Amino acid sequence: MIDRAGLGEFLRARRDALQPEDVGFPRGPRRRTSGLRREEVAALSHMSPDYYSRLERGQGPTPSEQMVASIAQGLRLTLDERDHLFHLAGLQPPSRGAASQHVSPGMLRIFDRLGDTPAEIVTEVGETLRQTPSARALVGDASLRTGPARSIGYRWFTDPRARALHPEQDHAFHSRMYAAGLRELVARRGPDSTAGHLLNLLLDESEEFRAVWDLHEVGVGPPEVKRYQHPEVGLLELNCQVLLDPVQSHSLLVYTAVPGSDSYEKLQLLAVLAATPV
Repeated sequence: MIDRAGLGEFLRARRDALQPEDVGFPRGPRRRTSGLRREEVAALSHMSPDYYSRLERGQGPTPSEQMVASIAQGLRLTLDERDHLFHLAGLQPPSRGAASQHVSPGMLRIFDRLGDTPAEIVTEVGETLRQTPSARALVGDASLRTGPARSIGYRWFTDPRARALHPEQDHAFHSRMYAAGLRELVARRGPDSTAGHLLNLLLDESEEFRAVWDLHEVGVGPPEVKRYQHPEVGLLELNCQVLLDPVQSHSLLVYTAVPGSDSYEKLQLLAVLAATPV
């Protein structure tokens, strides 16, 4: 059963404890609340301010698992706090570890400070959980993808648009890299894991994947410099720095270019394109 009073009190306490700087918001000279405003939490949680306000007041309908997960992420809750929130809402908390979609607050604090840089938070099977505007301008909007297509490795073998982002000379290496990475994940997580599910789909759907899978390669890591063939700015040569959350098996990917290079100038242009309304 939902504990409406407890849920509202917990939400208020966590909102009061979260500061604008913690989520990349400007404090502003006229802020009177000790923490975030309700409408700010609602925006971070991708829901209407009225819906969130009613939850804080102990009113409204019982929230769904998706809503509670969005609030937990918006409030930058730890895993223990997230689980507590689910229990207050009368729901079973989601799983932890590699299958979890909940990004740790520490990783989000870093991510929130990368607004003008191409950066993504991804799962171990290449599902994008968060993107900066510049990352969306570089590789496309991940929020538009559903099902197995959320995984870059799956898209690589099933959607020609995934390959269009890279020069044709690099395609064979990417195929080997994604197949080798999936082989290592299936061995680590087991056939009933998300990786195992993607493996079965690709074996059924892609002749090329079956051929590369039969090579039994492992340890084919990403190149030091990744090349992107962007439809608007052309070829970019980028380095990718990776920060790993070992508990959740999430990675923060940050794309950079050598200062003064042609790719550096193109990244600045991408930042402008990302900030321009469509």
